[in-house]
Amino acid sequence: MDTLLRIATASEVFLLLVEAQGKPDALKPGAWAYYLAHLQEKYDLPAVLLVVCNEESTAAWAAGPLHIGMSQWPCLTVRPLVLGPDNVPVVTDVVDAANDVPLAALSAITHVKDPRIDAILKALAEALLGIDKADRELLIELTELGLGRYPAGETWRQLMSVPLEYFRSETSQRLRAEGRVEGRAEGRAEGRAERAAEGVVQVLELRGVVVSDDVRERVLGCVDERRLEEWMAKAVVVAVAEEIFEG
Repeated sequence: MDTLLRIATASEVFLLLVEAQGKPDALKPGAWAYYLAHLQEKYDLPAVLLVVCNEESTAAWAAGPLHIGMSQWPCLTVRPLVLGPDNVPVVTDVVDAANDVPLAALSAITHVKDPRIDAILKALAEALLGIDKADRELLIELTELGLGRYPAGETWRQLMSVPLEYFRSETSQRLRAEGRVEGRAEGRAEGRAERAAEGVVQVLELRGVVVSDDVRERVLGCVDERRLEEWMAKAVVVAVAEEIFEG
């Protein structure tokens, strides 16, 4: 399975199995039935299977019910909880994403083929400022797994390589000001500039742009936050590293 979580609520504890399913697969119902039965027997906890799809047709198939056994007498029936583009909203507003960050992550995964995916990912990235470090790291990981090999997956990795301090919308600044994030932008200006400079170099390298020793030294030696912001804006589009210094 892709992910297994133990969920504790005010009223019960259960296991949540999460599968990202790209297309119908005749072998999956048997595997899913095995996962559910094995885990419930091993941990003595009820198990729920969540299948996340980015195609409505795949979501309709996964919803089942999926029968295991002979057609005349199926002995098992698997009924996953299915989320897909038909029943998960498109979350592009930062305020909406901040109000329900897990939903924003599911929105990104289920709408990975939507033309608005960049806006969804940007809203999710900014919303991560409002949750604690452990939850943030978990959602970053789950989102990357759910985006898979689609172009949005690379976009997400680039977004996560940028220090969160660079998200400067009104909502982002409010979330930081409210102190809901560990490691928010505080402390000395030198420390902020150092992280910012490292972010510029990381973005260039993740995009496959060659960073010479001279460029690296100039960027990492800069302590002007405003100038680093300008270089970051250029780092996401330039073809040659030295072009960030132009203008």
